[in-house]
Amino acid sequence: ARAKIHHRSMSMAAGVPWMLGMADTMWASIAPLRVDFGMIGLVLGACAMAIFVWSYLDYNSIPTLKVDLTEQERTQGHLEQDLKLSKSGKHPKGEGIGESDGQVVCYDPATLDVLGKKRIHSKEEVEEKVRRCAKAQEAWAKTSFKKRRMLLKIIQKYVLEHQMEICNVSAKDSGKPMLDAAFGEILTTCEKIRWLLAEGEAALKPEPRSAGSMMFYKSARVEYHPLGVVAAIVPWNYPFHNILNPVTAAVFAGCGIVVKVSEYATWSSEYYERIIHAALDEVGASRDLVQVVHGFATTGQALVKAKEISKVVFVGSTGIGRKVLEAAAENLTPVVLELGGKDPVIVCDDANLSQLVPIALRATYQSCGQNCTGAERILVQEGIYQKFLDAVVPTVRGMRQGAPLAGLVDCGAMCMPRQAQNVQALVDDAVRKGAKVVVGGSLKTKISKGQGQFYPPTILTGVTREMRIWNEEVFGPVMCVERFATDDDAVNLVNSNPFGLGSAIFSGSKARAKAIASRLKTGASSINDFATTYLCQSLPFGGVKESGFDKFGGVEGLRGMCYTKAVCEDRLPFLVTTVPPELQYPVKPHSFRMVCGIVHFFYGVGLYSNLCGLCRLLKALVLPGGKPKRVPPSKRD
Repeated sequence: ARAKIHHRSMSMAAGVPWMLGMADTMWASIAPLRVDFGMIGLVLGACAMAIFVWSYLDYNSIPTLKVDLTEQERTQGHLEQDLKLSKSGKHPKGEGIGESDGQVVCYDPATLDVLGKKRIHSKEEVEEKVRRCAKAQEAWAKTSFKKRRMLLKIIQKYVLEHQMEICNVSAKDSGKPMLDAAFGEILTTCEKIRWLLAEGEAALKPEPRSAGSMMFYKSARVEYHPLGVVAAIVPWNYPFHNILNPVTAAVFAGCGIVVKVSEYATWSSEYYERIIHAALDEVGASRDLVQVVHGFATTGQALVKAKEISKVVFVGSTGIGRKVLEAAAENLTPVVLELGGKDPVIVCDDANLSQLVPIALRATYQSCGQNCTGAERILVQEGIYQKFLDAVVPTVRGMRQGAPLAGLVDCGAMCMPRQAQNVQALVDDAVRKGAKVVVGGSLKTKISKGQGQFYPPTILTGVTREMRIWNEEVFGPVMCVERFATDDDAVNLVNSNPFGLGSAIFSGSKARAKAIASRLKTGASSINDFATTYLCQSLPFGGVKESGFDKFGGVEGLRGMCYTKAVCEDRLPFLVTTVPPELQYPVKPHSFRMVCGIVHFFYGVGLYSNLCGLCRLLKALVLPGGKPKRVPPSKRD
């Protein structure tokens, strides 16, 4: 054995010089190709500089908008005016904010400062705006995607450079903190525009389709053409995004749009409309292409019933959605309904609490709970129920509430008058029926920063089916924490609710979370996160059941701004459809048998069946037979 080892060692030692010689030979052969890393660094640096310069020039080629702001819009912070709205919803001079006054009184919900009055658009004015929009749309529909992209880039550039102004105006009009405005107004809008710029054109390009068996010599496709004028009725919770969201999709698809804003977001809409009009000016488009109307129910009804409206997008409550649908039925106008929600967050016992607790808090209290996809129910499995409460209660107890522009606060005001009282009524009903208030739960008579419409951050436990808050949308800062035993229990708790907008599932097992999500009757599900489906703007947005139907957002929403046209044409100019003599008028005795053979040949189940069909066809042609039997009149249908 020692001899063998010695022999192998000597052999290996003898081979070392040979291997070194080979290495020298190989290195000498590639020496002329040696890499000069210094040169590579210079080349990469030059490329990086070229890309930076190109990017700089490209950005500066986008026109910069100059949009004038009023003194009230320009002022950072609350106005602190002497003229304030009373908490009963009355103007100091005794004027209400109702439709009978002929105007909308705009006010800051956190301070009750009166921001101004805006005249309500009459039925005739709404119809005239729709007609002007229709005329402008005829020209816009012929524009290139390049021009439409430039319009969106101009808007996006302005948004990026004026985030402070946009959020400041939104905070005054809707009562939300600046951080919440940055999330809901700026981030979502920029992602919407980014997706349209990156993928919008591809979504609207003609889509090839298969032509089928008999039409093998044809070319088939689906084309997407602008509908015309779209009407959008949008809520008050995110004034900027709720306008820009339908507007950007509509104009990119080649449509015109008339937006009816909420009476509680009228003041800010004028600034946001000026941004859009300034961008339209830069690309040489008519300002009539995008119009904003103000008012109450009759204004919205006039817009929905206008004959030139091709589609209605409504975002709001289920009750008003039914009325919009009824009004649209008069002209058979299609409607997209994005209605209320009761979005659940399912927390399984293997979930990562340190990750999900901050998300659950943001999902519940963002914008004081006034979100279409806000977390209305937190379903926690029994094993970690108490741990979850122990984690969230201290944070909620320490949340600061007040006028959002008067200092650093976590929760702002309730935008709609009497909404705080509505939330209190739901909480009181739940408590009477056995629920327990852990944090908050009662209207504050005084807020340290602000004297407007506030409801405190609240945690409620022990919610059951007989309580109103189980089935009704809260739209306020209330976290309802419920417990469940098994995954089946969680699914049943979610699906028993009349709403079905969104949902979120947290679990340490991705497979488990996906299995639960697949059983939920909701329009969207986020796995180990909350409402991320909305920030993924390639995805459609909308719910089921009383949360509405149809979608906006994503490919489906963008194509929803168009009517689809099916097109079929000859693939080759010399291969066209001709009707054989046997199938021309007058009908021949063997015509029926010939068609049966053709059908059997093209649609046979497998090769054998195809050949049988060919035999039937040939038989009908070669042996046409006699006249077909006449059916006696007594046996005819």
